[in-house]
Amino acid sequence: MKIEIFEDADAVAQGAAKFIAAEARAAVAERGRFIMAVSGGHTPWVMLRALAGEHVPWDKLHLFQVDERVAPAGHPDRNLTHLRESLLAHAPLPEEQVFPMPVEANDLQQAAAEYAAVLSNIAGSPPVLDLVHLGLGPDGHTASLVPGDPVLEISGADVGITGIYQKRQRMTLTYPVLNRARRVLWVATGSEKLAMLARLRKADPSIPAGRVDQERALVLADRAAVGE
Repeated sequence: MKIEIFEDADAVAQGAAKFIAAEARAAVAERGRFIMAVSGGHTPWVMLRALAGEHVPWDKLHLFQVDERVAPAGHPDRNLTHLRESLLAHAPLPEEQVFPMPVEANDLQQAAAEYAAVLSNIAGSPPVLDLVHLGLGPDGHTASLVPGDPVLEISGADVGITGIYQKRQRMTLTYPVLNRARRVLWVATGSEKLAMLARLRKADPSIPAGRVDQERALVLADRAAVGE
């Protein structure tokens, strides 16, 4: 795992946008397309707004979600709501190349299986994402892989459904697909991430984030998250 340290959260967001754009151009040059999955969070929304202004081969980009809360369409709890506001309203990304998690379905387990099938259809079987963007929670969670949830133990499916976490059930990518990604981009900002970022960098398996493969991982963090 490599780490780059920036002065503040805005600088992290700008640096992450430039990194994603460069990865997109390289992937398209090598393989003809770029398949990525993004997480939610305040700094990521700034990152995605900045990405909209970067030189990106939008017609070759396929965008998935890392996780999503089970909530109505347009609800402020939904990552998709903020994804549309920060990126999709400003970038010429074809609508048919955006793949929202189907969390409004009546049968969430079936919906998770269907999302996994879409992943396979776009990214191969088993699917390999070019880049996965992840965040880091103060409790060590990443994606919606949260401490103590049975979703942590899923090994035979790429998409799972969690229990209730912070008042919402969630759909999430699981370790198998995260660990096949060609690149993992961690974005960590704020002093509340300090302890968990230290444990992530040691690949501490006792926190969910520590179980993500670090071989192809890059962390972009601000000084507050890194400390002294």
